[in-house]
This record gives sequence, structure tokens and C-alpha cells, in this order.
Amino acid sequence: MIRWCGTNTDITERREIESALRDTEEELNLLASIVHSSDDIIVSKTLDGIISSWNEGAERVFGYMAAEAIGQPITIVIPESRHAEEREILSKVRRGERIEHFETIRQRKDGTQIVVSLTISPIKNKAGVIIGASKIARDITEQKRIQERISVLAREAEHRSKNVLANVSAMVNLSRADSVDELKQSVQGRIQALANVHSLFAASRWTGAELTLILKQEMAPYSFGVNDRVRTNGPQVLLEPDLAQAIAIVVHELVTNASKYGALSTSHGCIDVTWSDSDRKLQLVWAESNGPKVEAPSHTGFGSKIIQVMAVERKGAVTFDWRPEGMVCRISFPL
Repeated sequence: MIRWCGTNTDITERREIESALRDTEEELNLLASIVHSSDDIIVSKTLDGIISSWNEGAERVFGYMAAEAIGQPITIVIPESRHAEEREILSKVRRGERIEHFETIRQRKDGTQIVVSLTISPIKNKAGVIIGASKIARDITEQKRIQERISVLAREAEHRSKNVLANVSAMVNLSRADSVDELKQSVQGRIQALANVHSLFAASRWTGAELTLILKQEMAPYSFGVNDRVRTNGPQVLLEPDLAQAIAIVVHELVTNASKYGALSTSHGCIDVTWSDSDRKLQLVWAESNGPKVEAPSHTGFGSKIIQVMAVERKGAVTFDWRPEGMVCRISFPL
């Protein structure tokens, strides 16, 4: 007679443990894959500052391959002037402190420097002992450039707005007329001159306005060119916005005066505008001819006052020569 002997072993628990281990391994592999392929810089180092891991983001940003970086001191990507900063970071890590969103400068393999935002955390072993640090860094160089550009543009906009308001204020305060309608027309004309030159700024992205274009805008109703009533001669000069606004107002006042009392008040009068830009000065001469006989005014007109204010406020100078054959105005502005 044959007898069978055996034992039954419950392996359910073992299978559960194996399944849990497989799940854990998959999670770790997934986490490692995420870290490795992240666009952010993710590295780890020992408490002595020796690199122990280096992901693709670090390779892409710093230019060192993982094989080149691992085992090297982290100072290979830190400018020499900031080595003391790294020592302070390691001291904080040893104390178990976490550093978040710390902006600093780091250095690529080719020597170029970038702005980064760092988050640094202590790494602990199973016993809870700190054995190193993990760093997550993001290259924010372009972001900082954009922020700085926005800041510069905001300051420029504020400066330009103040200049426009100052010019408008000066024009309004100096404007006089015999009636409300005349006053309204004179102020509107001066503001329109500012609006015209601002359209030139928009076309040049606020680098300035070319002098010939300013003259052309203000003198368009009276024709413009070598053989016309308005003749010009001078080099190309790009005027920065503040000076361009002043020149636009000055030319507007000269044109207005000429159309009312000077060369442009007759059908055969002419104006010659010449200028030079030597010795960092703009020298402009406005000469009228073939108009009515000129007599020196008994008092300074409001247009002349505005011209003088525009010149003096910009450390320039203006003179009027009331010759019988035609008024000549000489203006200089520092460039």
C-alpha cells in the first residue's frame, strides 16, 4: 500500500509582496524616466559638492554630458566669484534646510553665463541621515531679459509721457488769442504738430524721427522740394524723441507765423531751410524771402516765446533777424 505525504503552503502573501515590489519598481522606473528627460536641470551631489547624478536637462543647458559631469565638483558650473555662495548652500543642506526659488548665476561649458532659479533639498538615507542634496534648476535668462525690457519700456513710456505733457503744458500756458475760437485753433494746431511727429515715432519704433520728415509734415500744405516754395538742404539727421517733439513745435510756429505775416502769406514767397549737425550740435537756419516787407515787432509774439522756451529748456539757443527782405531765424540744439 502506497501512502502520499505532502504539505500545503499559502503563497498568497508572497505573491502580494512580489506584486508590490514590481509596482514599486515600475514607479521608480517611471520617476527616473521623468527626471532623466525633464526640461529642467535636475542633479544631485554629495555633501562635499561632488556631482552624483546629471539629467538630460543639465546636459542640454550646461553643455556637459553626464559622463563628463558625474564625479566632478559642482563648481564646474558655478562662476568663481560665486563659490562662496555654494559653500553657504551646502551648510544649509547639512542643517536640513530647503532652499526654494533662489535666483543666481551659473556658467555653461563654453563659459557663457545664465540666470537660473534653484530649489535645493537635502537627500536622506533610510536612517534619516542627510547624505547629499538634490537640485532642480530652471534657466530663466530669457525671462529676465524680457522682464528687464518691459521695465525699460515702462520707464521710457513714463519719460515720454512726461515730455509730451510738459510740452502741451508749455504751449497752453503761452498761448494767447483775441477770441476763444482763435485760442482753440492755436492750441489744436500745436497739439496736432505733436501728434504728427508721434506718428513718425511709431514708424521707427520710437527710435526717433528724421528731420526732413518733420519739415515735410509741417510744410506739406505749401509744397515741398527743391523747386517749390519750401526748399531744404541738409544731411540726414535722426532726432531722438524729445528733441524731435521740440523741433516739430518750433517748425509749426515758424510755419504759422510765415503763413499769417511772412513769406507764405503771399503767392510768390519762399522759405529756405538749411541745417548741419557738426560738433554734436544741430544748427538750423530758417530764411524767408519774396514775402511782404518785414518790420521788427514791437514785442515778442506768443509763437516766438514758445520757440524760445523749446530751445532754452533743451540747452539750445534761438535768434531772430527781422530783415526787411525776410525774417531769418537761427536755432541750435545740442545732439
